[in-house]
Amino acid sequence: MTRKYGQRGYQEGERREPGRSSFGGGAPQRREPPPPRHNLDRPRGRGLGAPSEQTFRCAVCGTKQAAPDAEAFAAACEKCGADLHSCTHCTHFDTAARWECRRADERQAAGLGPVTKKSKRNDCPLFDAKATLEFAQEKPADPDPNDPRAAFDALFKI
Repeated sequence: MTRKYGQRGYQEGERREPGRSSFGGGAPQRREPPPPRHNLDRPRGRGLGAPSEQTFRCAVCGTKQAAPDAEAFAAACEKCGADLHSCTHCTHFDTAARWECRRADERQAAGLGPVTKKSKRNDCPLFDAKATLEFAQEKPADPDPNDPRAAFDALFKI
């Protein structure tokens, strides 16, 4: 059978004899898998094992505050006055989902229609405040004055 292309390597696997290499005629060499790139005894990932806390932030101004209750329909942000019992502050808010709510089918089954203004106060019974996991801000107890990292950071401190 003739090959369509004459260059070396094209469909070479079909014409090679079993147990023979294309470069020396000897037995194929087996490679050992490379060692893992990370130490399996240590945690992996950004901030894994770091102290963290669940916080609720206003979607308008970003102020950290206490999460509103599901029944507190009149809750407002302490700083900007935005309504906190709204779709933009809900866990189920998703711009890619139908009616921008992951639980839209449950709303429809309960006889409720879509919420038109997502940033305004509503009385949705499926509201659940969106709390995010943030790394706790810890300050070092006493920085070493001879530490070069501390001296470098002090240069750019505002």
